[in-house]
Amino acid sequence: MSETTRRPRRAPAEKQRDPERTKRKILDAAKVEFGAKGFAAARVSDIADRAGVNKQLISYYFGGKEGLYQELAVQWHHTGSQMSTTDQPLTDVIRQFTLNTADDRDWGRVMVWANMSGENPGSVQEAEFMRSQVEQMRERQQRGEIPADLDPAYLLLALINAASASLTVPLLVRHITGEDAASPEFIQKYADELAKLVGHLIRANRD
Repeated sequence: MSETTRRPRRAPAEKQRDPERTKRKILDAAKVEFGAKGFAAARVSDIADRAGVNKQLISYYFGGKEGLYQELAVQWHHTGSQMSTTDQPLTDVIRQFTLNTADDRDWGRVMVWANMSGENPGSVQEAEFMRSQVEQMRERQQRGEIPADLDPAYLLLALINAASASLTVPLLVRHITGEDAASPEFIQKYADELAKLVGHLIRANRD
């Protein structure tokens, strides 16, 4: 058979069966690998093995490891944007972010790696997302929800770090509270207490 009449290769079986399910498996596997090893050390072959797919599918669907990381970042920013809309009280937003950090610990670890190592292929999307969050905090300030003498950017930074405590400082959690930072009981209690703290800030501003 000549080169011009040769039939094109058929797509791998995973793509033909259920491409969305296959992509979800790859993304889930990538989140675990990036969270465990960081972006630089994570290997495409390990991600593929964890997902149970041919590693060529990572290039096919995402253009490689960097594209895979960026897709995870885009999905997280979409989730974060839904949780932080300004029509929700700030107390509810901080509670939800605290619970989400605990629920999605693999992505939380990805962010820890990115901040500690400086390796973040999703940094452009991350910067855009954070700027939008600062603007939302500024809107809350303008309508009187948070004190006028606080810098919205610095307040956001403090709240993000507070919401991440169960993941980033588990030893301090145990030393201070005597609780396991990963336990559902601590996470729920901490989310409620942090929301109450923000609520006191809001009420003090309005009194």
